[in-house]
Amino acid sequence: MPPENSTVNSPLPRPAADSGGEIAALRKNLRNARIAAREQLPAAERQALTARIEAHLDALLARLAPTRLAFCWPWRNEVDLVPWMNRWLAADATRRAALPVVRNPGQPMAFLRWTPDAAMDTDHHDIPIPADGERLEPDLILVPLNVFDAAGYRLGYGGGYFDRTLAALDPLPVCVGVAFELARTETVYPQPHDQPMDWIVTEAGAAQATGRTLSA
Repeated sequence: MPPENSTVNSPLPRPAADSGGEIAALRKNLRNARIAAREQLPAAERQALTARIEAHLDALLARLAPTRLAFCWPWRNEVDLVPWMNRWLAADATRRAALPVVRNPGQPMAFLRWTPDAAMDTDHHDIPIPADGERLEPDLILVPLNVFDAAGYRLGYGGGYFDRTLAALDPLPVCVGVAFELARTETVYPQPHDQPMDWIVTEAGAAQATGRTLSA
């Protein structure tokens, strides 16, 4: 379901097909507007929406049955999946979790094993990462979304970390985008390097992304 916020739900301008600069500006404005909307969510509302997202994740992962799950530490009021991840790990001793780590700028990220009692460091954005840990190849990645569309394309923070990483993984794990519904838009004006999600999970439910379905 689309978000109720009228600003978020307003029609998007249509750039000229060859207007790369205009598309870049639209993507930047979309990113900034949706991050700001997310950061303005009251804590109680964010907690209630997160609980609904967790329930939809439980149902989807019961269907997909991953055993090696990568996720991201929440930044700038993204959906906080850390408590949910603790419960997911505790439910089955064979499960493993990992966090992405940027080792070399411009290169794909590595996924390092994470446990609830792992010693943590911080990266250049002050985001917690494992201080040490074995490398883990996930079979499913939970990807945060600043903005997304029904095709499964997303806007991150503009650094291209996930696009480079997903393009380099073979085989490609199942990619599940996770966001609040306010991040939904008609289109993110995807570029050739953009990697679509397989599934999108918000408080409204879990849905298979149409872009990945059509390209499969």
